[in-house]
Amino acid sequence: MTTRVAAIDCGTNSIRLLVADLPDASAGPQAPLVDLTRRMEIVRLGQGVDRTGRLAPEAIERTRVALASYAADIEKLGAQRVRMCATSASRDAANAADFTEMVRATLGVAPEVVSGDEEARLSFTGAVRGLPADAKEPFLVVDIGGGSTEFVVGDRAAGVRSAISVDIGCVRMTERHLPGDPPTAEQVEAAQADIAAVVDRALAVVPGREAATLVGLAGSVTTVVALAQGLREYDPERIHHARVSYEEVARVTAELLGQTRAQRLANPVMHPGRADVIGAGALVLRVIMERAGMPSVVASEHDILDGIAWSVR
Repeated sequence: MTTRVAAIDCGTNSIRLLVADLPDASAGPQAPLVDLTRRMEIVRLGQGVDRTGRLAPEAIERTRVALASYAADIEKLGAQRVRMCATSASRDAANAADFTEMVRATLGVAPEVVSGDEEARLSFTGAVRGLPADAKEPFLVVDIGGGSTEFVVGDRAAGVRSAISVDIGCVRMTERHLPGDPPTAEQVEAAQADIAAVVDRALAVVPGREAATLVGLAGSVTTVVALAQGLREYDPERIHHARVSYEEVARVTAELLGQTRAQRLANPVMHPGRADVIGAGALVLRVIMERAGMPSVVASEHDILDGIAWSVR
């Protein structure tokens, strides 16, 4: 017996929908969920939040339009349960109530503004469930979002051992440090120093250097992996669980930071809404690998969105 659920993850940069059938608990811990649809829209909800402390009206409207389309899909597919989690941007905003009211009116449920710890737990669940059986534990799972990045250490048996959410993300770092097109060497140096300081603080709390496998989540990671593989189109099946070396991540990061937005857009794997922030996202990944001493990263297409779906059962 399966349960049809809808999960929505609303972050700083994107909003995503998963409608899936969850297996009954009796099917065992490794039984997969069955996707019916996955969708993603770049809405940039966190536009300017780092500077103003408020959600911009135009960002709330972009999110409303995407949610209205998602609500139609949820109704058409007959999801029995719906959970929407809103993360970094809506935690930071002074006018979060305006956002909550809009979601309730559009979707029929209120968004849950999850804590950094809950965000980390959901990301870990989504990423680790389905990893190859021979993947070495413990895992360091990093979810690089638009406004924040989650660091989680754990294993299959015990789950999350420790976690922290920190305020480095591709949108936040771009707005704070990388206004150039392309960014100057001085801008990149400032961003790298900021990221490294925050990563070091995170690794003082979460023992990421003791992990055997680094698992990277979200669009910045999967885009870097697609570029490292030289894909001519974005192919989730080739990206999911692909392993890429630190040297390849460093190469792709340098290339992205040296390109203009137009040059990044010309790459067929690049989502148009990610082209202006991917340099910062790649830099966050590269610095994490460097500071944690990780020789490679395993990309996962399954992340907090899948964790939200599993939590609905």
